[in-house]
Amino acid sequence: MPTHDTAFTRLPLCRHYSSSEVRRGFARYVASKLQWANTKYEDFLKKRFPRFFLLYHTFVEGFKLLFRDAKDIRRIKAKMWSDGVKFQDLPYRDMEKLRQFRRDLIKAIPLVIISIPPFANYLVFVLMYFFPRQLLIPHFWTPSQQLEFRRVYHSLRARHHWPVLKGLEYTSQQVKNGHLQRQLKDLCAKVQSGANPKVSEILAIRSLFSGPPLGIRRMSVDHMRHISPLLFLTPRLPGFLIGQRLSSHGLELLQLDRGLSRLGVHQLNDSELRQACYLRGLNADVLGVNQCREWLSQWLQVSSSLKDSEVSLLLHSIVFLSANYPSGPSHH
Repeated sequence: MPTHDTAFTRLPLCRHYSSSEVRRGFARYVASKLQWANTKYEDFLKKRFPRFFLLYHTFVEGFKLLFRDAKDIRRIKAKMWSDGVKFQDLPYRDMEKLRQFRRDLIKAIPLVIISIPPFANYLVFVLMYFFPRQLLIPHFWTPSQQLEFRRVYHSLRARHHWPVLKGLEYTSQQVKNGHLQRQLKDLCAKVQSGANPKVSEILAIRSLFSGPPLGIRRMSVDHMRHISPLLFLTPRLPGFLIGQRLSSHGLELLQLDRGLSRLGVHQLNDSELRQACYLRGLNADVLGVNQCREWLSQWLQVSSSLKDSEVSLLLHSIVFLSANYPSGPSHH
């Protein structure tokens, strides 16, 4: 009596194919039909509801980017675990991807929690539509939103340039060394006048930023509250927590800079270059590529000269180097 498999292979359609080949062929058929239906649906949205289509398309592409990033993070974490590699020893692009993914994940958690109750996803969609900057991570921003939101965030950051400089002027009174006190005041006055300081002028006062009065854990709480928004950190926390966060984020930035110095500024593509400048305090969207490269090279000249204990000066350099670049306050 013929077995089931023998009988199956005698069927006219299946005579030359194994059961696994038939299953694969059927899966390909279903996938092609789904793709066809999806294309028709997108064409319908594009014609009838163009604004909704843009939102829909941005979400679909955003999830693709997010899953791709998550895959990259798994690869990086596995390499760190298997080879015993620390964060500061990773290649620059891996360091930057880990840093950004961690920040994106923290921002996405509240939205995920809100969406847990039944039927809450409808509310979430409405919130995401009306508050994309506050609720969505950059993966789900349209290209025009990317530009608009970076401009908004930079303007919020730039509001703290003047208070930081005034805070430095006030703190300079505590500096006992007359020469250093004068150098700090001159540097603040130069930036306040709309000029760009030299790297040598910034490094000349580095000793003030490793201990009192301007070391990363020695600054006044009020001054730390004005430094925090320069790194997009909330100032609305107890003083000791603000100090811890400034220290950890400052050291992370210093390690990123060292990774970037190993790679070389000229190895960055235009998008990576602008993102690197933006992270370090510059509104790069209004500048040319050569200006971005010039500024980032200046930043790395400062950064590469600093020890971990002098990380406070790196954070203040966000103001020193970016407040007037390239030609004045109009670029805030």
